[in-house]
Amino acid sequence: MPDQHIVKSYDRDLESIQALIMKMGGLVEEAILSAANSLENRDEELARRVRENDRVIDALEEQVNEEAARVLALRQPAASDLRTVLSVMKISANLERVGDYAKNMAKRTSVLVQMAPIEGSSGAIRRMAKTVEGMMKDALDAYIQRDAELAEDVRRRDEEVDQMYNALFREFLTFMMEDPRNITACMHLHFIAKNIERMGDHVTSIAEQVIYLTTGEMPEDSRPKGDATAFAADEAP
Repeated sequence: MPDQHIVKSYDRDLESIQALIMKMGGLVEEAILSAANSLENRDEELARRVRENDRVIDALEEQVNEEAARVLALRQPAASDLRTVLSVMKISANLERVGDYAKNMAKRTSVLVQMAPIEGSSGAIRRMAKTVEGMMKDALDAYIQRDAELAEDVRRRDEEVDQMYNALFREFLTFMMEDPRNITACMHLHFIAKNIERMGDHVTSIAEQVIYLTTGEMPEDSRPKGDATAFAADEAP
């Protein structure tokens, strides 16, 4: 009976951590779309809320890490249970990073609303963000369902995000060459697009953790990449 009690208590611990991950994931999905919408609608108030809500995401990551550390210390899980705890910690770290990129987008939106809009750019960025948000939703579903095939599909879709980024990069270069007055706005927009491209990379990392959690092995093939630019813009939070 004591052993059964320990197993049930451990299961409750894992369920609690999983609930935190899903709450965190939901907030990150919302942050991605809200950051893109604030840019498209030139909504400074929405951008401000995205920045403020990032603190909630950060706090949830800390809570996940504390709960996971407690489980490791008290339960000493082995084999698949250990994989679960370690994967949860890595997933929460990737979610936190995506939240940081959404916050960075919102910061630049507050600057861009003071400038003349660049035709078609905000809609293209919104479509790119929507693609990443869809990947995020599927990656989290794959985690809950332990669905390695769905996770692998998320990995493949990251190439589409890279291609969208490449197209935007070339478009911004064209705008800047046609009119130097567009340079500042296009530079901000480029950083936003790069932020979204990096979000896709972190969502792909989540999908890879799901594959590891489900199969016990990380994907052997290299991650498909379609970013053909050499313009690095990985911002610190």
